[in-house]
Formats: sequence, structure tokens, C-alpha cells
Amino acid sequence: MNSLGQMMRHLATLSLVYLLRFTNQSLFPTTTVLLATYCCIGVSFIHVADATEGEQKQELTAGKLRSLGEVALSERKFPEAESYYKQAIQVEPDNAMNYYKLYSVHKRMRSLSEALDDITKAVALKVEKTDWRILKAKLLVDFGRCDEAHVEYMEARKYAKDEKQAKQTVDGARDSKSCADLTVRALEAYQKEDWRQAVLNFNQVLAYTLDTPDLLFMKAQSEYYTKDYYGVVSDTGKLLKNYPKHIEAYQLRGEAYFRLNDMEMAVKHFREGLKLDPEHKGCKQGHKILKKITKKDKKGDDFFEKGEYQEAIGRWWEAMNTDITLLSFVRPTLLKVVKAHLKLKEYEKAIEEAKKHVDNEESIEGLHALGEAQIAAEKYDEALRTYQRAMEIAPDDKKRECQQKVEEAQTALKQSKEKNYYKILGVPRNAAQKEIKKAYRDLALKWHPDKNADNKEEAEKMFQDISEAYEVLSDKEMRAKYDRGEDVFENQGGGGGQRRHHMDPNMFFQQHFRQGGGGGHHRGGGGQRMHFRYG
Repeated sequence: MNSLGQMMRHLATLSLVYLLRFTNQSLFPTTTVLLATYCCIGVSFIHVADATEGEQKQELTAGKLRSLGEVALSERKFPEAESYYKQAIQVEPDNAMNYYKLYSVHKRMRSLSEALDDITKAVALKVEKTDWRILKAKLLVDFGRCDEAHVEYMEARKYAKDEKQAKQTVDGARDSKSCADLTVRALEAYQKEDWRQAVLNFNQVLAYTLDTPDLLFMKAQSEYYTKDYYGVVSDTGKLLKNYPKHIEAYQLRGEAYFRLNDMEMAVKHFREGLKLDPEHKGCKQGHKILKKITKKDKKGDDFFEKGEYQEAIGRWWEAMNTDITLLSFVRPTLLKVVKAHLKLKEYEKAIEEAKKHVDNEESIEGLHALGEAQIAAEKYDEALRTYQRAMEIAPDDKKRECQQKVEEAQTALKQSKEKNYYKILGVPRNAAQKEIKKAYRDLALKWHPDKNADNKEEAEKMFQDISEAYEVLSDKEMRAKYDRGEDVFENQGGGGGQRRHHMDPNMFFQQHFRQGGGGGHHRGGGGQRMHFRYG
């Protein structure tokens, strides 16, 4: 906003221009006199205006500025209050109260570094102010400068005016000394790579402090080496909230998410770090390895969906071998490998891979995968023990699922001592209907009595068993009963030899091969590619 003097100058100039433009030249002498008179009057007004403005400036004393600052502060107009107190300092640079007032504003604005500078200057100008020294010491503790805070508390004690202040200085000196000692211990443990002790000591130090990014980052690093990745995510999150350009925090948080197998969040943090520094070595390397793993894992998933199980296994192992220590990725991927081996009917290999998972660390998922592989390999006693172990370690919300697995294993064990329809058809217990039907057609063609004149008696028995197995397993209700260990035929009892299926095996065969022997033989040829393996 223009001052009064400036306004008067502008008016005088404009008036002169108009007089010269519209005055007749014949009246020039008279005009000259008028102009001279007007200029004198204008100059007088300008001098008066300047003098008035100067008086107004002189009225804004340091005290007045402090008062205006108080009003602005009470109205939470912090930038305005800050401006008034800074002006007061310019007027009275040696007045300690001005710096104390500015400290109050910066503290409210959470500008703690500026607040510490202000209170330090205030104390330097008025060394006997115990309460100010205490405020300074508290800020020093907030910044983790506990040894300096201890010195300040000891100085403040010399000037304590009453018992309350004396107690504050004594308590403060004790706490700041404890904080300083713990900081030394934390740094020593950190340097010795005693990570668990470092985390413990850093936690104790951070309980005293408020703004110590270096200590918080070292704590997060220590947590990473103790494999407390959730702790890393929490602490680096706090750090990045106050220091959003902390590249090392982005890298460390990305590494923690990577170890937690949260690849999406890991990529996000590596990229944030690279935005700040495109050549940052740690973020570049982390991003590169992560993309390599996820790409190979995705290819493995795609091969599995297409039924190319061997290719899927290969891609998954390539992904795991990129960083075999990345257990949060390796463990679930190993279970996918187990499923692929089961699809290939490589049951011993499936057991081997499942045992790797369980030997590393027991889990419900790993034990269930091992039990499934053991049942597929007809190792029913082992499968039952495996499922029982899963039941032992299962939390309450998993007990029912685990109990069901135990019962399934008990049923499979019982059936293995009688007539095992799955074994007869050479299919796993979780086989789909399409697989069961194909196995029946291939085996029925192979063991049809008309094609086995040399061993007709054995062929008839096998042909009957194959038809009986298919009758049960192709019917949803009968298969469910069989899987539960219930009788599937009326008057069924005793040994497996007493079981009778409802339909004559030859009629049953003819019903399923109505399209002619040619079609059946063609399917039989296709069956050779299935590579059934028998116990």
C-alpha cells in the first residue's frame, strides 16, 4: 500500500501535466506563477505527509510490535506473529524477550530447529533465566543432543529460584544423562552389529527424543537385520512422513516390502527413491532384482495354466534362485512347484519339495501339501501322521479344516487295505472327472477279456475291478461316500472281494464305447501319452 507522501507526489505530477496541456500560451506568465505556487503547496503537503508517515513508523516500537505479535499468536496467525517478532528484534536486537517470543511462535509452528536457535539466543542474553534454560534443554533432548541437554540442566540448577525449578533441573539432568548413556550404548551395539541389542537401546533412546531421523533410521536398519520387516515398514514410514526426500529410507522400506513378498509396494518405494536420484545404486539394484523375479514367476504361472507343468517348474526355480534367501517368496513358490509335480504324477519329487518347505519352517500349508503328496504316493500312514501334526499346530480357526484332512487320510489308509478304486484306475484322489473317464477307457480297452485270450481269468477280474471303480468314481454321490469311507453298495461288507457293482461289466463297457471300437482304440493310443504310474 502507497504512503501518503507518495500519493501527494503523484497528484502534483498529474496536475502539472494537465495545466501545461490545457493552458493558453498567451497566458503563459500567469500560468507560470500559478504553477510555482502550486508546486510550493504540493511540496509542503509532501513534507507533511512524509513527516506523518515517519511519526507512524516511530510509533511501532519493539513493545508495540510484541503486542501485535501476541494478538496474532492468540488468533493462530503464526506467520504474522513471526513477522512482528522479527521486526521487534531488528528494533531491539539485544532484548532477550524478543527472541523468547519468537521461540514461542516457532514452537507452535513445529519449527523446532528455529525454536532452538531462538531460545539459545535468548539464554545467551539472559543467562539467569532458569525457565528458559529448561526449555532449551528440553529441545536439545528432542533433537537427541542429550549430552548438551545435561550440561544445560546443570547450568540451570545454579540459577534456580525456588524448589520447583530446582526439582525440574534435577529431574531433567537425570533423564538427559540416562538418554545420553543409552545413545552411546545404542551406537556401540550398532557398530558391533549386535542388532537386537541395538534395537532395544534405540527404542529406549527414542522414548526420550522427538526429532532424531538418524537414530530412527539406524533403528530401522537394525530391525531389518533381525528380520523384523514390519518394524522396518513402520519406522521408515514415520521417517518419510517428516523427511520425504530421505532416499535411503525409501530403499530400506522397499527392501522390507520385498522381504515380505509385497512386490507392488516394494516397486513403488524403489521408484520413489529413483525419482529423487535416478542413479541411486541401492534403489536401482533392488528394482532390477524385483522385476527379474516377478517376471519369471509370472511366466511360471502362465505355463501352469496352460498345463505345461515342467516348464512352469523351471521358471519358478529360476525365480527362486535369483535370491534363494527371499523366503517370503520362496516358500509359497515351492508349494506351487509341489502342485506341478503332483500334476505330472511325480509323487516322490513332490514329497521331496514339500519336505523342504516343512523342514525350513512348519506351517499348515506346508504340512497339507506334504500330506497330499504322500497320499498320492500311497504312503497313507505317513500322510496320516503329517495331517495329525498339522492338527497339533493349527490355530482354532484352522482346526476344522485340519480335522477333515485327518479323516481323509484315515479313510485312504482304510481303503488301501481293501479295494482302492483310485489305485485301480491309476489316478490321484483329487483327479477330475475328465481324467477318471480317460483312465477308465484306456484300461478297459487294455484289459477287455476279448483282447486277453492268453490270460482271460486275470483280465476278467481286472476288467470287473476297472468297471466297478469307474462306476463309483464317476458318480458324484457315490464318490463322496467312498471318500468318506462309507459303503457305496448295498449289503457291502467284509473284504474287497465281496463288493459287487450294479451293472454287468460288459454292458457297462458297451455303454461307454457305443461309438465303436475304432474310436476306442484311438483314445487308447492317446492314453499312452498320459504315462500312468502304478504303486
